[in-house]
Amino acid sequence: QVQLQESGPGLVKPSQTLSLSCTVSGGSITTGFYYWSWIRQPPGRDLEWMGAIAKSGSTFYNPSLKSRTSISRDTSKNQFTLQLSSVTPEDTAVYFCARTFGLGSTNADLRGQGTQVTVSS
Repeated sequence: QVQLQESGPGLVKPSQTLSLSCTVSGGSITTGFYYWSWIRQPPGRDLEWMGAIAKSGSTFYNPSLKSRTSISRDTSKNQFTLQLSSVTPEDTAVYFCARTFGLGSTNADLRGQGTQVTVSS
C-alpha cells in the first residue's frame, strides 16, 4: 500500500529556511488523481494546508504562505520537498505530507506520521 514518510531537521533557527522531504512508497507521485500536499498543525491550533504539487509537477500554494513556500519534487526518488523561508517561532508545528484529492483542504486519505519542527535560536 502507499505510504508517506517525512524527513528533515527538527530544529530550525529563526530567519532560516525549513526544508522537509516526503518519500512516497508503494505508488508513484506522477500518476493518479491526487495532489501531494504539505499540511501543518501548530500547537493548539487547527491543521493548515500549505501547498501541493500535482502529478504534472504544477504547484499550488496557500496564499497566506505563498511568498515563503516552495514545493518541488524528485521523481527519480519519488519524493516531494517543502521549503519554507524566513521562518519565525510562529512556524513551529507538526508538519505532515499527505495525499489529497483537492487543493486547499486538509482532508487527506493518506498522511505521513508527521514530524515536529521547532523554530528557535
